[in-house]
Amino acid sequence: MAGIDGTQAVPAVKARPALATRLRGRYRRGPVANLALAWLVPLLLLGLWWLSAERQWLSLQTLPPPGQVFDTLGAMLRSGELWDHLSISLLRVLGGFALGASLGLALGFAMGLSAILRELLYPTFRLLACVPLLGWLPLLMLLLGIDEALKVVLIAKAALIPATLNTYQGLRNVPKQYLELARVYRFGRWQILWRVLLPGAFPAIWSGLRYGLTHCWLVLVLVELLAASEGLGYLMSNGQQLMQMDVLLVAVLVVGAIGFTLDKLLAAIERHLLRWRHQEQRS
Repeated sequence: MAGIDGTQAVPAVKARPALATRLRGRYRRGPVANLALAWLVPLLLLGLWWLSAERQWLSLQTLPPPGQVFDTLGAMLRSGELWDHLSISLLRVLGGFALGASLGLALGFAMGLSAILRELLYPTFRLLACVPLLGWLPLLMLLLGIDEALKVVLIAKAALIPATLNTYQGLRNVPKQYLELARVYRFGRWQILWRVLLPGAFPAIWSGLRYGLTHCWLVLVLVELLAASEGLGYLMSNGQQLMQMDVLLVAVLVVGAIGFTLDKLLAAIERHLLRWRHQEQRS
């Protein structure tokens, strides 16, 4: 069919969905299949562990069988020893995370909202953030000793960097069209902050908090391995020194389970808080 100017009109071609989208639609799995796939590797590792202990590929003192480890786990739960160490570790993580996340949010908002503060603080912050955690340890041990303050500060540093950077980047990446529309409606500064900037930056801010909390949990083990007389990291260190490998493996399993649970819990909260975005994407 010719157009008004005599050129041949090109018929509209319906866009085909991307290959990944077509494959997902063709091979869509149900929740039972997803659950089975998620447990496949852990069950294989558990079977390999049991087989290693049964065939004594490693000495039982080096790698005790799963049954012995789970018996030790039950005994430590019944005696309350594991609960005591776990509660101490959780309090350290929550205290350090609260301190680091609060400072990180304050710094991120300051640099994201003020050009002067950004030029003043951002280069120095990036420089300090490049120093690894163990690089701060000797100086902090001289300043704080090896008591509880050292552990809380090191854990707080693990939350400070992702909270600060994600908050700053989230505010910087809010689309300018949103700000222009807010000015058209004559929003004040507080209205722009609460109704435009904060909702627009919230996904990045939450990701920083989520990553900060999981990173705090990982740093906790290192801190308690270095200097602690209680906590899950201390259980690992003490079990290794006394060659109680069943106790060490119990602590490893608990650390992994708690870290996995924290990440899944924060992911569920994120989906709930950002459900409006998913509804918009589906519509």
